[in-house]
Amino acid sequence: MLFATAINPPNQHRPGPKVMSQAVPGTGLNFASVVLDVPLLRAFDFILPDAQPEDVGRLVVVPFGNKKVVGLLVSVSESSPVAKDKLRAVEAVRRDLPALNTEILAVMRFCEGYYHAPLGQIVMSVIPPLLRNAARALKTIHADDHGAVPANVRRLSITPQGRDAISTLPARSATQRSVLECLLGESMLEGELRRRHPRAGVAIKTLLEKSWLEIEEVALTTAQQAAQRPIAARAFAPGPTLNSEQQTAVDSINSAHAQYRAFLLDGITGSGKTEVYLRAIAHTIDQGQQALVLVPEINLTPALLKHIRQRFPNHHIAPAHSGMAAGARLTAWRAAQEGVADIVVGTRLAIFTPMPRLGLIIVDEEHDQSFKQQEGVRYSARDVAVFRASTAGCPVVLGSATPSIETLDNAARGRFARLALTKRAIENAELPQVSFIHLDSEKAPDGLTQSLIRAIEQTILRGEQAMVFINRRGFAPALVCGSCAWMPECNRCSARMVYHRAANKMKCHHCGAESRAPQVCDDCGAADLHPAGQGSQRIEVALQAALPTARITRVDRDATRRRGAAEKIFTAAASGEIDVLVGTQMLAKGHDFAKLTLVCVVNADGAVFSADFRAAERMAQQMTQVAGRAGRAQLPGRVIIQTRFPEHAVYQAVASHNYPQFVAATLAERQIMNLPPYSYLALLRAEARDVEKLDAFLTAAQTSGRRIVAEHQLDGINVWEPVASTLARKAGYSRKQLMVRSDRRATLQQFLTVWLEGVRAENIRTAKWAIDVDPIEV
Repeated sequence: MLFATAINPPNQHRPGPKVMSQAVPGTGLNFASVVLDVPLLRAFDFILPDAQPEDVGRLVVVPFGNKKVVGLLVSVSESSPVAKDKLRAVEAVRRDLPALNTEILAVMRFCEGYYHAPLGQIVMSVIPPLLRNAARALKTIHADDHGAVPANVRRLSITPQGRDAISTLPARSATQRSVLECLLGESMLEGELRRRHPRAGVAIKTLLEKSWLEIEEVALTTAQQAAQRPIAARAFAPGPTLNSEQQTAVDSINSAHAQYRAFLLDGITGSGKTEVYLRAIAHTIDQGQQALVLVPEINLTPALLKHIRQRFPNHHIAPAHSGMAAGARLTAWRAAQEGVADIVVGTRLAIFTPMPRLGLIIVDEEHDQSFKQQEGVRYSARDVAVFRASTAGCPVVLGSATPSIETLDNAARGRFARLALTKRAIENAELPQVSFIHLDSEKAPDGLTQSLIRAIEQTILRGEQAMVFINRRGFAPALVCGSCAWMPECNRCSARMVYHRAANKMKCHHCGAESRAPQVCDDCGAADLHPAGQGSQRIEVALQAALPTARITRVDRDATRRRGAAEKIFTAAASGEIDVLVGTQMLAKGHDFAKLTLVCVVNADGAVFSADFRAAERMAQQMTQVAGRAGRAQLPGRVIIQTRFPEHAVYQAVASHNYPQFVAATLAERQIMNLPPYSYLALLRAEARDVEKLDAFLTAAQTSGRRIVAEHQLDGINVWEPVASTLARKAGYSRKQLMVRSDRRATLQQFLTVWLEGVRAENIRTAKWAIDVDPIEV
């Protein structure tokens, strides 16, 4: 029967002979259970002579099919339910690396159960890529057997000869001089030295050969050893004086040291949330513990990293995000895992970073959608952060000027302690004035009204800066035939191709397909093709034409593809080298420019018509965050919004700076409609090239789900009809989804456990599918 509910329990071993493998006499533990990067909720047994209990949590290399792969050892035993002659042996155990500790394993187990994802896929999706490479792992183990010492457990010191040589080094030896000068104060781990000086590798080798440096093998495998550093090296740079609200927030967070407590730091834009974070981090480090800071996206928040590095100049700060080079990511991972790194700053995957001295978790901009993984294992880093803090027994701080409705509801129910920052941190700095330009009253050729252009021009003449926000990339969302209204569409997606004029290309922003812009209409052959609508590129071009002497810079994904490009732009803006910033959501949060006094919002009305019940919330958050970039210092700020709907509740909430009032109204609507946070959702997302097979798959899933609800008498569960996804076709695949709603979280989890076991047991290959618990896009 399709989607039968009888299935072997998750993580059960492969079916095999009933005769159990016995331990070899006198050798003790001889079998290891290993989870692998496969879509199966089970472990696989392997032979591992003289396995040790401390091997649990270590990475291993095992044969799987005709390949060697990396897996995680989750248990060792004296016997196996599978006959020994049917088992293969573990190739190698990564004893050169610390095992994943019980705390981080508990977090991964939580994700396995709550998000119904295989543990092996969770582990392999978050560890550094170099640790997933079986060939490299075997090579590393072999090298360690011959006495090689990993760089981050070698301590370098300058010799007397090296001190004398500094003044004699020629100009061409600048890196060698820098390395020697860095070691004048104290010895340093080689991994840390390489982090500070990315090109130091050759210089270190040369200096060792000259005997200007000496090397010592150290064993930094425990939190206590990692914390043994001189007090002087742990000194912090001073910060500004806190106002009373900030001080209250800092005192509350610090008072929760060494115990779990969840805080919502609810502060208006410019209220000094970052300073609260820094003080809490300093207190955590003073207690000999590590701090973990999660940000929506590293490239969007260079200011936060800059603040942290300035405040903690003598501390090891380890970044953690997927955009890092493979070697740098591994170095950061090991520094955190071995307790060397004091602070880890990263995107959502950083929540799984092993940290033996974890004492504080901060989630900045907790409302941001980027914290929810949309592919593979669909976890929410924010929610996992709360669970991890409870497991580690440490405080967690969720910060935002526009907290998510679910987080505000948790605060209202007493699950989170709310810390309010109601005024801007800089004295006399006020929230910006908000006004509207009604697009029914004034034309906007190329997306900009004359009133808006005049306001930008006047801002520049005063020596101030302006920001123009448009949440759409490209030159125009489409090309349109003036004769028959034909528009180029993507052959693989149910979406129009976006016009990029500079490259003269049409691009699909969903699947990445590209083609040259057409010269004539495909339908009628007319040459009357013109761009329809506005993107960030078109606004940039229009501003350059209207303000030819202004220094205008665009900030979007296309303009910041190169590593470091975004940070370079923001540094230039902070130093006053840019008059106008034009861009997408990359400008909406995390930036603080003292001279930026005018924020202009164009083409934002599209979200007004969205069918997603969260669309208004996201729009209110985005508009409030964007508006908050204006007037953050002594200069007064102003926000101008071009719209056809100035009376819309979202715009009025932004104009009155009353996000809480908007939330209260939205909560009342959701309670009436029984939507989150008053109910709990899960989506079975599926896609297939054959739409009939896709329909059959989801119809069977719906039938099975409703049968389970009836058989198990699960009150308050609704299994709805399958519907097309918002993007009904992507990269050649038709996409649909089936929603499950429940009045209780526990009941939903009970249902999903039984239902998904049946789905997996059928092993249907006609459709790709994934379960999305607590979806943020429906």
